[in-house]
Amino acid sequence: MDIIELLKALILGFVEGMTEFAPVSSTGHMIIVDDMWLKTEEFLGMYPANTFKIVVQLGSILAVIVVMWKRMLNLVGLYKIEGQSNSVKGHFNLAHVIVGMLPATIIGFAAKDFIDDHLFKVEHVIYALVAGAILMIIADKFATKKPSVDSLDKISYGLAFKVGLVQCLSLWPGFSRSGATISGGVLFGMSHRVAADFTFIMAVPIMAGASLVSVLKNWDTLSMDYIGFYVVGFISSFIFALLSIKFFLALISKVKLMPFAIYRLVLAAVLAVIIFM
Repeated sequence: MDIIELLKALILGFVEGMTEFAPVSSTGHMIIVDDMWLKTEEFLGMYPANTFKIVVQLGSILAVIVVMWKRMLNLVGLYKIEGQSNSVKGHFNLAHVIVGMLPATIIGFAAKDFIDDHLFKVEHVIYALVAGAILMIIADKFATKKPSVDSLDKISYGLAFKVGLVQCLSLWPGFSRSGATISGGVLFGMSHRVAADFTFIMAVPIMAGASLVSVLKNWDTLSMDYIGFYVVGFISSFIFALLSIKFFLALISKVKLMPFAIYRLVLAAVLAVIIFM
């Protein structure tokens, strides 16, 4: 691979890492940047390019594991958080994650071909940006002033499942996984910070599974000639996600969702002018 192609992987990794945790859709931003400027489909092919946009998110997921390692080990019983109940029923555990990710896993697996063939396009991202912004505005407007769920350990299995249902909206590229789940969590009584924490923890198995499915389905179209492209994108997304995750977790408690919703609407308007006019 030449240096220009590797530079494109670096740029996409940067876009992914800096936008993964903000509710603006990292996949949507990668599609916008790629389709309008980088054109990786021209040398990778359609399906390998789409697969890259999924697999590169593993770098950001690794950043979540690094930052939230105590909670991750706690999920599997290898670390006890101070003040936490000894009873599995009394604290947030792996079962909550499984229940929360179940709806999107089932629907995502069933709709994988449709999403790859039809939704990885800028015009569909525009619609998703607007739809996601509307949900975020509704969530902030109707959020309770005193959330009943102010820690992960107060999340019930039923609540995890309801948020998981809302997360299914994020299968639409441009809608945003964090935007959907944080909005759903806030509407169902979580604080913004707890909803964000739950979103990031659920993202680990979901994105790992999505990457595996995408790679297996498109295995025949992938080439070892482009392994460097994938590696550079992965490392880039990990580094930039590591820099952005703590900043976002501190920010979301202060500014809520409205500023991100406004950004999405402005971006959608600008893209609409460029694409449709």
